[in-house]
Amino acid sequence: MLAETICSAVSAAGLGIAAITAYRKRFLTATRIAAYALVPVGLVMTGVVEWVSDVAFKPSVWLGFGLLAVAWLLFMTTRAVERRSGTTRKERRAARAAEKGAAVAPAASSSSLTSGAGATAPRAQDGSGRKPRQAAEPGDDFSDIEAILKKHGL
Repeated sequence: MLAETICSAVSAAGLGIAAITAYRKRFLTATRIAAYALVPVGLVMTGVVEWVSDVAFKPSVWLGFGLLAVAWLLFMTTRAVERRSGTTRKERRAARAAEKGAAVAPAASSSSLTSGAGATAPRAQDGSGRKPRQAAEPGDDFSDIEAILKKHGL
């Protein structure tokens, strides 16, 4: 009952301010203030204010919010631990598939598993999964840049 009275008073005050603003020939602002002023009365008439007051003063509702917060906290903690372990879901799935022997299709030919003609030695890889960079010869570093500069006459 008190909440409805307060909302009605706030709406009446807002409509009074809107009327004064309209008197000063600021019609757009007055319309916006009137729209904001009608919101509290609309909330009272739809029953939202009563629902909110029921929610705010029931301990069982607050226990429910607490349980939701604990569930969210547990979920986020497990995600953080999963990310810190350094493996992703795709990597774990690939590892499980490799353990089962499904990493390579049974009908795959040897040419699809190697690059180029014939079998090549496996490349040494570091932990990041990228192939190591080979050192370029001193003359090869800027040959493409020199060609571009010569093409433009520089």
